[in-house]
Amino acid sequence: MPSFRALSPSLRPGVRPKSPDALTPPAQTSVEQVMVDCGVYVDGVRLPGVYTHAEALAKVRDVEQTGQSAFVWIGLHEPDDRQMHEVAEVFGLHPLSAEDAVHAHQRPKLERYDETLFLVLKTVNYVPHDSVVLAREIVETGEIMIFVGRNFVITVRHGEHGGLSEVRKRMDADPEHMRLGPYAVLHAIADRVVDHYLAVTSLMETDIDAIEEAAFAPRQQTDVEPIYQIKREVVELRRCVNPLSVPFQRMQTQHKDLISKEVRRYLRDVADHQTYAADQIAGYDEMLSSLVQAALARVGMQQNTDMRKMSAWAGIIAVPTMIAGIYGMNFEWMPILHKAWGYPVVLVVMMIICMVLYRTFRRNQWL
Repeated sequence: MPSFRALSPSLRPGVRPKSPDALTPPAQTSVEQVMVDCGVYVDGVRLPGVYTHAEALAKVRDVEQTGQSAFVWIGLHEPDDRQMHEVAEVFGLHPLSAEDAVHAHQRPKLERYDETLFLVLKTVNYVPHDSVVLAREIVETGEIMIFVGRNFVITVRHGEHGGLSEVRKRMDADPEHMRLGPYAVLHAIADRVVDHYLAVTSLMETDIDAIEEAAFAPRQQTDVEPIYQIKREVVELRRCVNPLSVPFQRMQTQHKDLISKEVRRYLRDVADHQTYAADQIAGYDEMLSSLVQAALARVGMQQNTDMRKMSAWAGIIAVPTMIAGIYGMNFEWMPILHKAWGYPVVLVVMMIICMVLYRTFRRNQWL
């Protein structure tokens, strides 16, 4: 009896064969592809070797069984949902915090999930430019999310700037500070971010001074658009800096069971710098608001001056226009119409009246 073999789905009538690319499953990206660095620290000293995130945590737990203090510091750059979910499963992160770490554009905040703190910091970077008028962007922003637990620190960075390699090098060279634990890393990152706030505000002060000088320069037309542009940048900078006041305050008062007294002292110093930066930005905002009002007032005065000039010239031109219109009505009997000297007299009269009007407007500073 002949045997029959079932046709494959691609060879059945009415079924279009799929392309080889469609038959290939999508490539899976691992956590290591977005991992910038992973280090295991024992008593403040980084252990040599290369670890995956799971191997690093297992190594820390093995060291803790010997009675030594240890933690792992992992840095990630723009992970996707699957990669962040894998990290969250290994370290026991809350799904809501893991979701926030994947999707950027979060407001600076501090949240606690059991024994884990989740801090969101907005990073800023000053974009060099030759002139505020020609600049499309003055301040660019990014984000750093920090997960801090009993024996781990996980940083998730979004944006091209705001790298933490310098912070890690400095911390690796300071074992005494690293012995304070994972929250010492939190302080180091927050300190770097806030120091950048102060640097950016200092650079923006130069731009504001240049705009202020141009706005009040004599005999120069005022352009309001650059003032509005830098005011928008100041507002964006304020949204990055001001909301951090509450998280720093909460770390001092509500999370004493997690953060040691020594680390809280360091964080208090960072909070002072953040407050200073926020005060500077508030001062810039008020200064720019006053500058906008002054610039608009000056633009209004310029418009009034232009309108007066236009009105003066219109009045001067109206005189010859009126006389030419009267003599252009072509009536037979008109004064000096048939006189040989009539035409020159009319021209002279028009010129005299125009000169008198011109001198009058000049005396009244309309021209």
